[in-house]
Amino acid sequence: MIPIPRLPDIKVLTNHLEDRLAGPGGRRRINIDPGYLCLHHVILATTKGYTHRPYLRDGIYADLTLIYRGKSFQALQWTYPDYGQEDAIGLFNQLRKKYKEDLKLEQPIHD
Repeated sequence: MIPIPRLPDIKVLTNHLEDRLAGPGGRRRINIDPGYLCLHHVILATTKGYTHRPYLRDGIYADLTLIYRGKSFQALQWTYPDYGQEDAIGLFNQLRKKYKEDLKLEQPIHD
């Protein structure tokens, strides 16, 4: 669980890590996609702006990657193929279930 406003900071940090671990000529050897999951969608952070990517700050955009509809996450027309695969969707559905359980535990108890 992270505060959503920290997403740009995390993306800047992962970009530095990717640069540090780059191969010869600066070629990226790893790709780290930080993001967050909530009950309604999965958002990834990116440095590439596009029509469906609102600007956050510090050169970082929010990429709406999956939406939750019909009891499952669904890929969108712009979703990266890796995130639209059945295994990935299944993983995000499991993570959503765990997140939903965690939210129930955080609810204050009223007398």
